[in-house]
Amino acid sequence: MAVTPGVTMSKHEQILILDPPNDLKFKGPFTDVITTNLKLRNPSDKKVCFKVKTTAPRRYCVRPNSGTIDPGSTVTVSVMLQPFDYDPNEKSKHKFMVQTIFAPPTISDMEAVWKEAKPDDLMDSKLRCVFEMPHEQEKPTHDAAKLYSCLPGSKGSSSMDDTETRKLMEECKRLQSEMIKLSDENQLIKEETLRMRKASDKSGKMLRDQGIPIPSLVVVIAAIFIGFFLGKFIL
Repeated sequence: MAVTPGVTMSKHEQILILDPPNDLKFKGPFTDVITTNLKLRNPSDKKVCFKVKTTAPRRYCVRPNSGTIDPGSTVTVSVMLQPFDYDPNEKSKHKFMVQTIFAPPTISDMEAVWKEAKPDDLMDSKLRCVFEMPHEQEKPTHDAAKLYSCLPGSKGSSSMDDTETRKLMEECKRLQSEMIKLSDENQLIKEETLRMRKASDKSGKMLRDQGIPIPSLVVVIAAIFIGFFLGKFIL
């Protein structure tokens, strides 16, 4: 809806709480439709009728542009700015106005409610439109570029990276050789242990097959040594 010049403005303070309260900000680039939201909250205990007007109705699409808000409720209004050629030197003169009135007990025709409303019963709030372009990323300074050339992955450090890579590869090869050597030695130890265990088991089996218990054999050997030493001392 367009703001009609010459209309007597309201004398009552706006009952709704607007968010944002003063400015509708639109962030570019403006090559596509840009949408910003306006929240209307009714803190009163009465139902409120509202409608949204603008000084540039061809440049914006507002949904919803009118309606009612129950007590304690909030309505979100989407304001869509149509694409246009943005000129940073040109300041926006577009404005919006939110006009409200307490709703009658029964509403059969919203248009009739506004037509029959007395100027003294109207409440309004004005908002201005602000266009913002995103800031361009700052280009790196000379010192920053110089520092970047010393970082890994930059052209200035390619020779250093190659040297480090060769060292790492040589170290990896050395560690692999050590691991293979240790693995071979471990395998030899396992095989020797297994061979000795098999030989021990075989000797024990032979003694058992001959009917000589291992404990008896130990006693016999001990007796032989004792007899040998006793005979030596007696002689």
